Amino acid sequence: MPWKETTKVSQRTEFISLVQEDEVNISKLCQQFGISRKTGYKWLRRYREGGLEALADRSRRPHHSPHRSSQAIEETVLSVREAHPAWGGRKIKAYLENQVHGEWPTPSTITAILDRHGLIDPKESSKHHPFQRFEMEQPNQLWQMDFKGYFVMEDGARCHPLTVLDDHSRFLLGLRACPNQKRQTVQAHLSDVFRNYGLPERMLMDNGSPWGDDADTPHTILTAWLLRLGVQVSHGRPYHPQTQGKDERLHRTLQVELISKKVLHDLDDCQQYFDQWREIYNYERPHEALNLHPPATCYRKSPRPFPEVLPPILYNPGDIVRNVDECGVIYFKNRRFRVGKAFRLQPVAIRFGECDGIYDVYFCQKKIDKIILRDDHND
Repeated sequence: MPWKETTKVSQRTEFISLVQEDEVNISKLCQQFGISRKTGYKWLRRYREGGLEALADRSRRPHHSPHRSSQAIEETVLSVREAHPAWGGRKIKAYLENQVHGEWPTPSTITAILDRHGLIDPKESSKHHPFQRFEMEQPNQLWQMDFKGYFVMEDGARCHPLTVLDDHSRFLLGLRACPNQKRQTVQAHLSDVFRNYGLPERMLMDNGSPWGDDADTPHTILTAWLLRLGVQVSHGRPYHPQTQGKDERLHRTLQVELISKKVLHDLDDCQQYFDQWREIYNYERPHEALNLHPPATCYRKSPRPFPEVLPPILYNPGDIVRNVDECGVIYFKNRRFRVGKAFRLQPVAIRFGECDGIYDVYFCQKKIDKIILRDDHND
């Protein structure tokens, strides 16, 4: 039976004092203190071996832990964590299995190593939980593109990170340190990405500049260029950034693993670190959504090459073709209709719509507008 919790050492001291008296009945004394005879004799033996100090509780920690990780393994785990401070036990385990030969501890053991060295923040740990994921079935069916919020570099200028991500594999196709968010800057970067990886079937982006003016005029010169290349364009729901959840998650990872950790002097310095981080992200960093494989294991290039010269715009023989003027306007049946400045100086096709008096307007293979031959719909 245990000693009373609040006065263990004092009770043991009193017990030892009484047990040494002449003609004491140890059995009754143990009963008086609420302990077994075995416990009483144990503390008497300890007192005789080590005096009053021996009456304090001893550590229950084993003298030898045969299953504890070796010093070399712990040092390797800690070195990976030092290089990648945002990685937890599962990612470090997968990384070691993929990159370093040998047998490695379980994720829970690696987490215990990190915790033992004070590298686990309970507040951050509590934020991580599984969630439902949706993705395209094949690479290049959908790419997500967006600007991460800008940050100010050491030289006082702004860096606008532009990311292009494959929806299926999470492969980071492009990460560019941009000086602005202008159409020319984005188009030049996308051209490089298309040259390296080919053309996707569709691209998803938000409704901001330079890829969407607003909900009523979603097309810009940039998206018209994409349509000309045969890339379909989709826009996320306004004020719903979760539509591009994978890209948003990538931006958080970029912030935690790189931007918040480095002193970035200028755009060249940013791009150098971006390139290094992108290489790790694609080819080394285990991804939770990919069964802890890096994105490169799930990605392959698109079979659709990027044309250096834009292909001609061809329409069906029965289409009514009109050229868009500088103001984004076409003329049809002696009336004036606005289709958008994104298509200025380019041909569009007019086709019969769902009923009389309604016509659909197409640019390449994309329906971009509708003409209703009523006075209240004229420009």
